[in-house]
Amino acid sequence: MAAVLLGAVVLAGCGPSGSGGGDDVPPKGSGGPGTISTSAGATAGTSPGTSPSADPTPGQSAGTSAVPAPGETLVRVTRSGGFAGETHTLVVKGDGSWSRLDAKAGAEGTGKLSERELAALRTALREADFPGRPRIATGGPKIYDGFFYAFAHGGYEVAGEQGSLPPELVRVVEALPPFTAG
Repeated sequence: MAAVLLGAVVLAGCGPSGSGGGDDVPPKGSGGPGTISTSAGATAGTSPGTSPSADPTPGQSAGTSAVPAPGETLVRVTRSGGFAGETHTLVVKGDGSWSRLDAKAGAEGTGKLSERELAALRTALREADFPGRPRIATGGPKIYDGFFYAFAHGGYEVAGEQGSLPPELVRVVEALPPFTAG
């Protein structure tokens, strides 16, 4: 009898309107599956008060297709490690404007990608297929004093060490502005 009751309770919580059913509205500050919440209550890769697009362009997958509004985040990439052990984050907005942040999220620089550079970045992001990637890239050679990259794009997050990044993510890195000044 106890097993039947336990089974009914478990099944009730697993349905589409139960906990974990996928249609729950996450609490403020929680980005849901595949996202990391920041201290400001925004999901990494989005601006505070915004969420990834729920209305993809026809024929494209949700989360990576919709062109963000000019002020919304297109991609956020954090690079850490290296010989000096530094951390830098690049945030590129939908209009191509970008900000470089230090390890404490202090502004280090800003700029704007040209139309050609922005198109190249969008192409690299689309070809990287964030929804189809594992969250952590593995399997490459260990590069001592190498970098670790964490990407947030279209509601998806992917990370990996420099030697484990697939070529598509390397192209995203190459399409970004520099992580350091000069």
